[in-house]
Amino acid sequence: MGTIVEINETNIHKAAELSIALWPDSNLTEMTAHYKEVLNSRFATCFLLQNESDYFGFIELSIRNDYVEGAGALPVAYIEGIFVNERYRHNGSGTLLLKYAEDWARTKGFKQICSDTELENNPSIEFHKSAGFSEVSRIVCFVKELTD
Repeated sequence: MGTIVEINETNIHKAAELSIALWPDSNLTEMTAHYKEVLNSRFATCFLLQNESDYFGFIELSIRNDYVEGAGALPVAYIEGIFVNERYRHNGSGTLLLKYAEDWARTKGFKQICSDTELENNPSIEFHKSAGFSEVSRIVCFVKELTD
């Protein structure tokens, strides 16, 4: 299934590469910069899943102190993103990452771990539900351009 390692200077580029698969509107330069910030943050981390020759998944976590929908108390552990390369899915890799994240959150003293996904991301919704998450709300976001 793989080994989980924390983000570090030697694998930061791999974290950035994997994140682009999850967030395709981003690019390698911006995600590398992002993970350099994560690496130096007291409030965020990232764990990568690897086998002998490849990194194939990650989970990015943060400590959120602002409003989190459905959270019982703040601060709370938050899953900013979780991803497993398609060819490694459906073998427990995502669950392994999630369990690792839950242990990380417990060691920090958190009683809840929260997450979100896009409304149309049914595989992610099913993953979260099967992992014991409860859906607490759904939203639709709007933007209106203001003209002079």
